[in-house]
Amino acid sequence: MKKLKWAWRVLGGAALGLVFSVVLVSYAVGTRGPSPVVCLLCSALGAAAGAATLPFADDGRALMLRSAAHLGVTAALFLLLAVQLGARGVQLLAWEAILFLLYAVVWLGRWIGWYVEVMQLRTLLGLTPGPSPLKWQETLPYLPFVLLLCDGLPLALRWLDAPDVPVLSGLLLPYLMLPVAGFSSGLSLGKRQGVCPLYPVACFVCYLPMVYLLFNDTAMFHCFMVAVPALAGNVIGWMYRRAVPKRGDA
Repeated sequence: MKKLKWAWRVLGGAALGLVFSVVLVSYAVGTRGPSPVVCLLCSALGAAAGAATLPFADDGRALMLRSAAHLGVTAALFLLLAVQLGARGVQLLAWEAILFLLYAVVWLGRWIGWYVEVMQLRTLLGLTPGPSPLKWQETLPYLPFVLLLCDGLPLALRWLDAPDVPVLSGLLLPYLMLPVAGFSSGLSLGKRQGVCPLYPVACFVCYLPMVYLLFNDTAMFHCFMVAVPALAGNVIGWMYRRAVPKRGDA
């Protein structure tokens, strides 16, 4: 019964995609009607949207694999549709970025709703509520360190720097201090709490004001120099946490 209901949703999404291609695409492009390729791509996108109504998986790995596969298919179809409609270069990348943003918002909304239902069921069964959504509570104790690393340290180093050649804030900070501290703290958090996706985001967001306060747009890569190592350290810490009990059992 569930499979039949899901199939009807996919077919309904495909039908709505076809209607979208005939009505909206024709109006936007300014032609008499969309090409067969555009109709096919719109129908495929509608079917992909219908497939997104699948319930979330029971475990995190299956959930991420299923979501990544669905996002990849959706992004590929949307890219082909945008090319068919004449998007090129920066405009094409901008449309893809908008798609990723909308997908992230919708996915997060669905995930939060699913997670709240799981927490309610666990409470009714007398079980522990489990980790907080996206593990924000588990990440919160690390926020003072993030503020010190991403805001306090750059301000202090710029104050100590020579005015003509900012070696401390321009070289040592982005290429040594930020990556090492971000990786180490992410590793510590991952070993204790597992994967915490908000931690690298917090590192990126907290450093962003320093880009415009102390530097300029060319220093935007500083945010990635702390966020990417923090993410890598967090994942490695999570892998270590999973591997250690297995060693003890062997």
